[in-house]
Amino acid sequence: MKRGFYTIMAAQFFSSLADNALFVAAIELLRTRGADEWQRAALVPMFALFYVLLAPFVGAFADALPKGKVMFVSNSIKVVGCLAMLAGLHPLLAYAVVGLGAAAYSPAKYGILTELLPPSQLVKANGWIEGLTIASIILGVVLGGQLVGPLVAPHLLAVAPPGVDGAAEAAIAALIALYVLAAVFNLYIPRTAAPLRPFGRNPLVLVADFAQCNARLWKDKLGQISLATTTLFWGVSGNLRYIVLAWAAAALGYGTTQAASLVGVVAIGTAVGAVVASVVMRLEHATRVIPLGVAMGLLVIAMNVIDAVWIAAPFLMLLGALGGFLVVPMNALLQHRGHNLMGAGRSIAVQNFNEQACILALGAFYTGMTKWGLSAFGAITIFGLVVAGTMEAIRRWHRRNGVHHREEVERLLAIARSDVH
Repeated sequence: MKRGFYTIMAAQFFSSLADNALFVAAIELLRTRGADEWQRAALVPMFALFYVLLAPFVGAFADALPKGKVMFVSNSIKVVGCLAMLAGLHPLLAYAVVGLGAAAYSPAKYGILTELLPPSQLVKANGWIEGLTIASIILGVVLGGQLVGPLVAPHLLAVAPPGVDGAAEAAIAALIALYVLAAVFNLYIPRTAAPLRPFGRNPLVLVADFAQCNARLWKDKLGQISLATTTLFWGVSGNLRYIVLAWAAAALGYGTTQAASLVGVVAIGTAVGAVVASVVMRLEHATRVIPLGVAMGLLVIAMNVIDAVWIAAPFLMLLGALGGFLVVPMNALLQHRGHNLMGAGRSIAVQNFNEQACILALGAFYTGMTKWGLSAFGAITIFGLVVAGTMEAIRRWHRRNGVHHREEVERLLAIARSDVH
């Protein structure tokens, strides 16, 4: 791997670490303020909101400026969101501002991989990036749980700035330092030789261009299957963080700090699955992992029969491992197709739009079930059935496409082999 790749990894790690710790701190902030449970569940779709609303613009923005500069600006927006939360803005609105920064960050983070590395290294690079991201999720949710817990919170409050008078607020103030550290690494990300694309001044033109890119990727026989699969995976994964927290409270009687550790267990499994996939999977064989998505949905339902932590921990690790093994090759295939069809930044923006729209939809669906009084167990059952059914539909869709896209697979295989040699 080129040296610049490791700078990207460091920047991604600290930014994602702060994102995930902030999620736990925001949940605790809402809990201590007496907010209804549905508001806590709504943190997930609120984070996804700007991914969906700004999708036509962030990809073009990422392609118009050096990727490192885009990532620096994005981390600065996340700091603003944290400061707004401390200043008294409703946590849901402030968390949406942090989501705005993340929405701008993602196209640059993934887009620079296709600019910096050849296609033959994309699966490996994605394995490392996803593995590191999952590691940051593990440490982030655990860090967030500890920062608001009884062991660390008193020490943070002792050194907190004036006006910060609660464990959650002190944790949020501490997390600003992580975003600043990530921004420093952003300044050292190398400038690639990829040409910059002008950012259009007419928003209607950008929307039309985005719509065309979105349609182009959905019409591509390989692009549509990889996009559908990664969209569903991230829709599930994005909401699973809160679902595990809610389930741990209902099934095991856990508080925020203990439940956050179980979210970390899921992330450990995902990291293992991602690393294994990066070693054993090849780009041209990516679609073979699709049936794992059906298994994920069914395993989510099986959570309802678990009432002991010694069973829950390995079970959640298995659930995460299936997801990690599923997403890495499909993500690499999607990046490869998107880069060739429309350019890296626009491709990732299309991917983010679909994935975050799925997180938003599934999150709103789960939040609605919670607001209507459905128990955590009932909501989890319905959620798992929707996931398994949708993934089975994608599997059948891929089988119907099989005859038609054989030539595309062969061409992809030829590209991968020629790149190796």
